[in-house]
Amino acid sequence: MNDTKQIEALKSLADATKESSRPDKRVWVASVRVSPGAYLVVSSVLTFAAGLLLRTEQDGWALLTIVVAWVLLPALALTDKIVFDGQSLVRRGVVPFMFQLISGRKHQLSVAEVERVDTNTVRTLRRGGRVRYRYRSQITGRGTGFVFASGGRRYREMVQRLFPLIHDDKIDLRTRELRDYLSDPKSLNRELNSLKLAPADVLDNATAKFKLGGKRDHAEEPGDIHEISPGDVERAILLRQLGNKLRIAGRLREAGEAFRRALNVLPRDGRLIYDFARLLRSQASARGDARLLSRARAALRLSAMRADEDAALMSLIGEGFLECNEAERAERSFQRAIELEPRTFRARLGLADVALRNGKLAHVIHQYRDAAHQASEKALVNYARREADYYVRLNDDDDYLSAELSRINWLQTLTRGRRLAARVTNASILVALIGTYADHAIAGIAWALASSSLVAWLTSILVGKLLSARRTPRPVD
Repeated sequence: MNDTKQIEALKSLADATKESSRPDKRVWVASVRVSPGAYLVVSSVLTFAAGLLLRTEQDGWALLTIVVAWVLLPALALTDKIVFDGQSLVRRGVVPFMFQLISGRKHQLSVAEVERVDTNTVRTLRRGGRVRYRYRSQITGRGTGFVFASGGRRYREMVQRLFPLIHDDKIDLRTRELRDYLSDPKSLNRELNSLKLAPADVLDNATAKFKLGGKRDHAEEPGDIHEISPGDVERAILLRQLGNKLRIAGRLREAGEAFRRALNVLPRDGRLIYDFARLLRSQASARGDARLLSRARAALRLSAMRADEDAALMSLIGEGFLECNEAERAERSFQRAIELEPRTFRARLGLADVALRNGKLAHVIHQYRDAAHQASEKALVNYARREADYYVRLNDDDDYLSAELSRINWLQTLTRGRRLAARVTNASILVALIGTYADHAIAGIAWALASSSLVAWLTSILVGKLLSARRTPRPVD
């Protein structure tokens, strides 16, 4: 992780600790708004209800519904925040306060109680060599969870203040990369200018001609690697960091140029090759290019060959293989990581994931139990033991296994049904609006179809929430 970010995180934690020692005063070092998805759902439903009220000539109730949907609910969404004081995450706002009054439980989670941090990436726009990414981070622990999405400075502040304090074994691959390389656009442009990369109009050709592991010039002998100056090595390291930052920012073309220059200096560096493989994986996903995905897999294999005795890197390479659906190579990488460092928690989880993909429940249980013994924090022990107990129940109780498979099938069916219901609702509303000026009979049918599909959509959401939690096994008589 970047030393500057470490220093900033420790300073923030020290300031927060100092301030929290004062009576009746709490200082938040970072805050981010809760993802407004739930509020948008309610607003959309109320807007639809207002349309029906207008159709039945109940203008007063329709106006009130519109005010609630587009004035009150956005105001509530703006007040709903996740705040971090250096030690705990707390959800604050009018709606969380009301839930706290009803349930008597505060939505709060300390850093030590965090069990897992997972980040999903959504590609929202691609233009030239740039891709716009939206990150959604989910933090879980002690039966509670927090979800927040990227969208500006506040998300970056939360990532930079919170993620460095969470143990490495609790975060997934994307969260780790955000922690180490997420930066604001201005500082990224300054780094780009200071390292003087090639201009944009020549980047396509420079990247296309670059081949990882290709033949070197005849004038270049193996012994020449020792003639690289310390300044060149330092610049290559800076280029590697810049390439990762550019990749996280979605500037894939510029990231490719940064890695090309770094690899020209350090062509045998295992971690640099791994980072380049991650770039190729991102480019393959953005372009839908199977050839680039094959190159990413090849780069991961080369990185594994040149990882030397780095157990942490071997574990990361295994996770990269899993993302590329190379379960057999991932298993070998995880096993190699455990040989180098037996107390590698992440490698144990990776082997459990591989065993689950192969349908070997007994191996999954074994790996989670071993992970629980190797865990360095109580939260990790709790997580690994809970997963082991869950798969033990699946392995020993056929009825429970059947119920869980049925639950997962229902979830998949509901997901497809929800998408279909959303499309039918939108199309019916459009037909109803047009039909109002053309044929009232068609408009009436469209409104009825929209109402039915909207009810189906809401039902699928509610039932999906209920089915998303694992079933509680029946007690043994």
